[in-house]
Amino acid sequence: MELESVKRYLEKGGETASTVNEFPLRFMEPLIMGSLRVDLIEPGRVICSMKIPPRLLNSGNTLHGGATAALVDVVGSAAIPASGHPGVTGVSVEINVSYLDAAYADEEIEIEARALRVGKVLAVISVEFRKKKTGKVFAQGRHTKYLPVASRL
Repeated sequence: MELESVKRYLEKGGETASTVNEFPLRFMEPLIMGSLRVDLIEPGRVICSMKIPPRLLNSGNTLHGGATAALVDVVGSAAIPASGHPGVTGVSVEINVSYLDAAYADEEIEIEARALRVGKVLAVISVEFRKKKTGKVFAQGRHTKYLPVASRL
């Protein structure tokens, strides 16, 4: 997949017209990615930024941990085709997130995903969340994905 294709996928937010039980199919992508902007994309590395929208806050009015984990998944997955791997980005084997500080509504953040290894079967991605104003890291994630093997038929 070309770098421009990866950028378009992240910026469009996975919008779809179809619905199931009044929710659009793949409603998580637009919910999580609706505010995402791609700042830099290069081989094996993607940097996005966003202003934290109120819809992604938890009851303590900070960025929800589930939203952070979903961003590890989405932005981390984009680093796989950005590294030159052809085809689909596979399925998650493991996602972990270390929450180091809080981020608040309307705060500008930066999310950097780096492909640590993209092999024939597995990809390992590191994702770092920083506050844009201070550069302070507030979360770190690691994402391992199984990459489907192309059929030989």
